[in-house]
Amino acid sequence: MESTLLTYRLLARDMTRSLSTKAAEKPVALESSYYLKHIGKVTSIDGFLKDTRLFTYAMKAFGLEDMAYAKGYMRKVLKEGVTDPKSFANKLNDDRFKAFAKVFDFKGLGAAATQSAEAGQKVVDRYVRQALEADQGASNEGVQLALYFQRQAPTVKSVYGLLADPALWKVMKTIYDFPDAMAAAPIEKQAKAVKAQFNIADLKEPAKLDALLRRFTAKWDVAQGVDAAPVLDLFSARTSSAASFSILNLKYGG
Repeated sequence: MESTLLTYRLLARDMTRSLSTKAAEKPVALESSYYLKHIGKVTSIDGFLKDTRLFTYAMKAFGLEDMAYAKGYMRKVLKEGVTDPKSFANKLNDDRFKAFAKVFDFKGLGAAATQSAEAGQKVVDRYVRQALEADQGASNEGVQLALYFQRQAPTVKSVYGLLADPALWKVMKTIYDFPDAMAAAPIEKQAKAVKAQFNIADLKEPAKLDALLRRFTAKWDVAQGVDAAPVLDLFSARTSSAASFSILNLKYGG
């Protein structure tokens, strides 16, 4: 297996070029062309859902491809929108649905919901990024996780957002050695353990985010048996989150 650290660094060093290369690949380019050609013609939720190719593209752009079959579910997401705090999308724990309903705002904009740049080129940009991450994941899950963390982590507003997202949490567990047993503790105690090791504000600072991802990719390589000699210095100041977890007395049911 190629080094997760090196592969991620090569991609991240010039992300614009990495994304342009992915966007130019024939399968991606064909689907993107179809989407841009047809999305502006959609004037209703029914019309959106009826064009399976178009709708599936949009769902993939938001990382929701596994739910593309659930058109009744997504109809409810789109119909109720996000302006009402009690709407269906706002009640869901997964913010991807809220983001989807916000971009395709049929509730607020009606027939004009697909006319904005948010629903056009920006969805294509999302799709290309998702395609890049998925392709990397086919050969190295660590690279996919790192790319996802780089993109998504800065949007997280609290440690609860990290705990709720399996991919983000997998990265955090790897970085800080949080034990598997932690999942059995009450969510409030899990959050307390994370806060003891980590400041959520760091995710919005590019240099600190980059340092976290260097540490993650290096540790992932160690776990996979990839030569870790060039990166061992990253662990010189390592703290034990497993120990912190024990100190906080985060036991099953207690």
